[in-house]
Amino acid sequence: MSEPEFPPATGRHDPPFVADERAMLDAWLDFHRATLLAKCEGLDDDQLRTRSVPPSSLSLLGLVRHMTEVERSWFRRTFAGEDAGPLYYSEDNVDGDFDDVDTADVSADFVRFRQELETCRDVAARQGLDALGQHRRHDNDVSLRWIYVHMIEEYARHNGHADLLRERIDGVTGD
Repeated sequence: MSEPEFPPATGRHDPPFVADERAMLDAWLDFHRATLLAKCEGLDDDQLRTRSVPPSSLSLLGLVRHMTEVERSWFRRTFAGEDAGPLYYSEDNVDGDFDDVDTADVSADFVRFRQELETCRDVAARQGLDALGQHRRHDNDVSLRWIYVHMIEEYARHNGHADLLRERIDGVTGD
C-alpha cells in the first residue's frame, strides 16, 4: 500500500474565520493534525525518539503514535463501532504508544498515522455532526460534534508538548 498523499505539514492552512460549522471543525482538526507533522518535519529517527525529561517517556514519535491511537479510538471504535483494536498498547502495556519507541519503525509509524487520518476523515464525512456513537467506557452516546471538539482539544494540548520537545531537540520554535 502506498503512502497517502497529503499537503506538506509546513503547508498548513489557517482555518477560515467564517465558515459553516462542519467546515470550521474539519479545518481546525486538519490544522492541528498538520501542526503535529510540522513539529516532526526534518528530524531523523533518533531525534523523533528523543524523550523530554526523566521520568517522562514523552517524545515526538510517541505523540504521533498516541494520536494515531486517539484518532482510531474516537472515530472508528467509539463513533463507527468498528472492531479496530489498539496498535501500540495493550492491557498489559497501557503506555506502549509512548514507551515503546526505541525500536519502533519510525517510517511505518508515520505511514500508519497518515492512513489512520484518511480512514477517520472518511468515517466522519459519511455522517452529520448530530450522529451518535457509543462511548463504551462510560456507556453513553456521544455525538460526532463532541468527538470533533475533543479531538481539537487533544491535538492542541499535545501540540503544546510537541512545541517544547522540538525546541529541546534543535531549538526550532514557532506555531
